[in-house]
Amino acid sequence: MSDLTDQELIEELKKRFDQNKKALSEVQKLNEELKEVNKKLEESESLKSHFISNITNEIINPFSSIQGLAESIISMNEADWGRVQSLVGMIHYEAFHLDFQLRNIFVAARLEAGEIFPEVMHVDVKKLLESVLDNFRYEKEKKGMILDFRFEIDTHDQHPFYFKTDPEKLKLIISNLLSNAMKFSYEGGTVRLRSWLEEEKLHILVRDYGTGISQENQEVIFDRFRKLDSGINSIYRGHGLGLSINKALIDLLDGDIKIDTESGSGSSFTVSIPEGSSEMGDVAFDDNEMFFGDDDMPEEGHEETF
Repeated sequence: MSDLTDQELIEELKKRFDQNKKALSEVQKLNEELKEVNKKLEESESLKSHFISNITNEIINPFSSIQGLAESIISMNEADWGRVQSLVGMIHYEAFHLDFQLRNIFVAARLEAGEIFPEVMHVDVKKLLESVLDNFRYEKEKKGMILDFRFEIDTHDQHPFYFKTDPEKLKLIISNLLSNAMKFSYEGGTVRLRSWLEEEKLHILVRDYGTGISQENQEVIFDRFRKLDSGINSIYRGHGLGLSINKALIDLLDGDIKIDTESGSGSSFTVSIPEGSSEMGDVAFDDNEMFFGDDDMPEEGHEETF
């Protein structure tokens, strides 16, 4: 092999220098990516730790309240019946809140494990929505709020309107939206619930006139474990799962969710869900009230009494 000329040596050194420079640049880029991944992991661990602390309070506090209220009732006499009724209402509210939180937790766990699938039935949408509203009756009265419900679907002379979807998941989706709407509304305010059909999809809108959501927070509201108000002295109950669960459940039902909000002017969330395909003949008035078999389906033009 002949010796390299000075010019060839210079070219070879320049070539190797460029290669080393490129390799160094790639290493630096990889290092930055690793730093970003590490930062996200630390943030994730912090969020999960905060979530665990949050959810512990969300479970323990209702249990403590129920126990204390029940003890108060036990110590009362017959003359305090009016007070007993008031305490029973408070127990019902705390029990509902606990059940609501646990349902979100269990669904989040099933989503994480990939063990949740649509269970499509013929759902009486109006009754299901009325059931959701009834669950928030105590909180509505406590805050002096108005829940305005408009069912804008032609039911053909008051016959039930059935839509094929998953009643349990739909109820949890609407419950999370209503809970947030009431949570971030002003006392004495109004929350609107509308339902209509358009382009063969079921549309449900939940609208509040409260604090609204800033542009910055709109980018994180569907993140798991994230709360908009995560301060230690937050006045808002909740664990930060609701909207992330909603997004996952709506995706599971092949639907979508749109948000229209402005900080200080309230928010509206619109859920749009296509009708599911199902060979099942099951009928559901509510996620807790199921009827099975094709014989239970109301005939067209005939109102069935259950």
